[in-house]
Amino acid sequence: MKKVLFISLGCDKNLADSEEMLGMLVERGYEITNDETEAEVIVINTCAFIHDAKEESVNTILEMAKYKETGSLKALLVTGCLAQRYKEEIVQEIPEVDGVLGTASYDEILAALDHIFEGESFLKFKDINSLPKNSKKRVVTTGGYFEYLKIAEGCDKHCTYCIIPKLRGSFRSVPMEQLLEQAQYLADQGVRELILVAQETTVYGKDLYGEKSLHILLKKLCKISGIQWIRILYCYPEEIYPELIQTMKEEPKICHYLDLPIQHCSDKILKKMGRRTTKQELVDIVETLRKEIPDILLRTTLITGFPGETQEDHEELMEFIDTMEFDRLGVFTYSPEEDTPAAKMSDQIDEEVKLDRQAELMELQQEISLDKGNAKIGSVVEVMIEGKVADENAYVARTYGDAPNVDGYIFVNTDRELMSGDFARVHVTGALEYDLIGELEDEYTE
Repeated sequence: MKKVLFISLGCDKNLADSEEMLGMLVERGYEITNDETEAEVIVINTCAFIHDAKEESVNTILEMAKYKETGSLKALLVTGCLAQRYKEEIVQEIPEVDGVLGTASYDEILAALDHIFEGESFLKFKDINSLPKNSKKRVVTTGGYFEYLKIAEGCDKHCTYCIIPKLRGSFRSVPMEQLLEQAQYLADQGVRELILVAQETTVYGKDLYGEKSLHILLKKLCKISGIQWIRILYCYPEEIYPELIQTMKEEPKICHYLDLPIQHCSDKILKKMGRRTTKQELVDIVETLRKEIPDILLRTTLITGFPGETQEDHEELMEFIDTMEFDRLGVFTYSPEEDTPAAKMSDQIDEEVKLDRQAELMELQQEISLDKGNAKIGSVVEVMIEGKVADENAYVARTYGDAPNVDGYIFVNTDRELMSGDFARVHVTGALEYDLIGELEDEYTE
């Protein structure tokens, strides 16, 4: 039985692909290990979204390649976005790499390893607009109580700063029956929270069924017993539609939480980015969501330092964030990516200016977040337990308003023994910049 070490870099969508590949390997009889020195196979599922991600991917490949000399490594396989974008460079410059799989070819992982162990290198790059075959038995690596369900691949938006359509192809939905089968399998493994992801979730089904069908998928997912929360990420604001909002209101399992990546608010910058909303449209969408679902928590992401962004544009964005008071917000500095229109724009911004603007935006959001946290003191919230705080009578948990790995936590003080994946009602007693503090409701005393 060969031992395989799997390294998944980048986004949660990449993690879903990694778990698919692990499922195929385990079914074949491979044994998973976390020890680089004993691994006979190392698979690195890479990211190439921005410069830092590319650098991390390359450094990881080089670091793992050393185990050809110092460990048991016989097969080094590179998959994912960096593999799709730089296949020739990887093969030419890192001879230790035995195989490279493109983003639409990860279902060829078993064939790749068969060839490698027969002494042949393996390169496979299917049509970038094809969909890999789903593994029936995906390996859950998130801890077992929440899982990402990737409902579509690729993107048709072609924002001027983004390389994803070149790496992942055009938007294509995963057939609903495959998703329901996978969701049922995950529920049977003990998963309590499903997190729907794609480059863009809101147009799910349009290519397969002729109309947006996310609301239909959600209704069917809600019928799966064992799943208690369903969370939706990466909803392009202009694609939010009435049936989706209505389904969120009607189905108690769907978290009143949306991730709306807006990137900016200046109409000038939005147009240069190739975005499809105006500032007023963004305001209208947020107001509609908050009116229809009063307890909804909204997360967004921004890009600061985009080419041509003036100090006035930055101040307009600061004022917008101050007014809109998003519940969760992340800020990225603009990263020029080769082969994108934005990288060729003449009015690039100095890195120092980008970092200063990022710090100002995050400082403002920190104030907003603390105010919102303080407003929750005295309320009772439902939480999912994630684990115990070492050496303390306290647990780490999340509310419906906290997506894993990107949002905050609530720290629950209790002498009672709780299990990861348990749901509990907690009285909020304190707030930090991004986190809450609380006690189990039935233990709370003034």
